[in-house]
This record gives sequence, C-alpha cells and structure tokens, in this order.
Amino acid sequence: MRLVARGVTHQYPQGDHQVLAGVDFDIPAGTSAAVIGPSGSGKTTLLSLMGNLLPLQTGTITAVDEDGVERSLTYTASWVLQTVSLLPDRSAVDNVAVGAYSDGATRADAWGRSIECLAAVGLSGREDDPARILSGGEAQRVAIARALASRRPIILADEPTGQLDAKTSATVLDAMIGSHGERTVVVVTHDPEVADRCDVVLELRDGRIHQRTNRRSLKER
Repeated sequence: MRLVARGVTHQYPQGDHQVLAGVDFDIPAGTSAAVIGPSGSGKTTLLSLMGNLLPLQTGTITAVDEDGVERSLTYTASWVLQTVSLLPDRSAVDNVAVGAYSDGATRADAWGRSIECLAAVGLSGREDDPARILSGGEAQRVAIARALASRRPIILADEPTGQLDAKTSATVLDAMIGSHGERTVVVVTHDPEVADRCDVVLELRDGRIHQRTNRRSLKER
C-alpha cells in the first residue's frame, strides 16, 4: 500500500516552532522506508501522525491501495512502539496472537501465524514463556512478531532494533522487510545500518523531508 504525505505541519502547544513544517513524501507500495534525523527533529511525531496516534493539524497523509482507493491508516497499519507493551502473564505466543486476532483471524489461524512469526524473529522454543520473564530485546521481538502476525499491509515501527545486537537486528529486519515485501514498512531509526537496508530514506531536517532512494537496497530486493 502506497503512503503519501502532502504539506504536513505540526506544532506542540508548548512549543515555539513547528516540529514539522510542510512535510511531503511518497513511499511506494511494498517498499521499506527509514525515517532518520537528529533527536528532536520530529521522527516519532511524524510516525504518530502516520498512524493516527496524533491528529493532523494541516496537510494530508493517505494510504492508497492498488486500485487507487484511499484507506484509513487506523485499520491498515500495525504498530511496533518504542515502549514495548505486552501482557506480562501471558505466553509469547498468546501475545503475538493478539495481532492476528485484531485482523479477524480464527484461533487456529492465529496460532499458526504466531508460531511462524516468532520463528521469523528468532524466538523458536520460547513460545510458551510468559512475557514477564523475557529480556528487553526478546520482548521487543515479540512485539515485532505481533505486528507481523496481523498481516495488515502497513507496519509502522519506532526504533524496532533499539535493544538488539547486530546479528539479531539483521534477523528482525529480514522478517520485517526481507520476506514480507508485500507490505509497506516505515521504520524510525538512529541506526545507519538499518537505514541502509531500507528502499527509501526520509531524512528530517528543519521540519522538512529530504527523500532519497536507496538504489542498492532496491536492486537486492
């Protein structure tokens, strides 16, 4: 699903300047995009606007399907938040199944998806462990698996590899943008290696987007 923004601005009530000052971007369907920029540049704000966690003040952000029909991001996007929120006393597989259930999956389908997605993020064998005993990085991977299990066409992820080592980050990125190319994935990141894996890089500077295409990534895909 294609994501298009035109003229997006945002200013917080206590702020004295616009965090976003006329943001435009165009992310092709089925590609991955990294949102980069210095701390305070508005990366998480932009992602929150894309996922309808914050109301748009001016401008538009639209998701467009293959038939050219605009779709609500509320029902087409899955989230991986920077602050991981899991059900602590439920198993890893139960937590991942929540994503599938939100997409209308049957119990059997949700279970199958959950096992598959946990394996994709390197957590085979941890399916029955309660979330409360998982490390921070493992919990983060469960949250990513939960987003994958929903099968919604868009994934919005805020620093999804922030607690992971390089090897595990590569596994997670393979799951998110390698083997799930039918999805559009937007990742806020400070990690240049994550950005290098994405097809499109959206750099936020002075409230505006400077967009470039990662030719090498597209060729590999």
